[in-house]
Amino acid sequence: MIMITGGAFQGKTEYAKKRFSLTDSDILDGGTSQLSALKTAKCVKHYELAVKRLLGSGEDPLVFTGELCCDIVMINEIGCGIIPLEKSEREWREMTGRCGCALAERADEVVRVCCGIAEAIK
Repeated sequence: MIMITGGAFQGKTEYAKKRFSLTDSDILDGGTSQLSALKTAKCVKHYELAVKRLLGSGEDPLVFTGELCCDIVMINEIGCGIIPLEKSEREWREMTGRCGCALAERADEVVRVCCGIAEAIK
């Protein structure tokens, strides 16, 4: 698996499309696609939104993350900045970080994209 991370709107999707010759139909969105379909997708973007949906449905995002069999996972860094006031937002942020750590541990390669520039960190 390859994990691509970075801030929102930093060029992760464009990088993945170019590097791996992906089309729009190859990429599922963690915010809108069926959760079950994410497990075997070629590429998933916005995995942090899948984590939010899993928390909302009562599923354990760490268990779900351990069952992923996709080739490429893109996840936004959401842990920087102001700490949210709402407890549910803080819990989502923490769980997204934990899932990101689990993805990075399993990944063969981890890339961070900032301003459209990719940097291999694993």
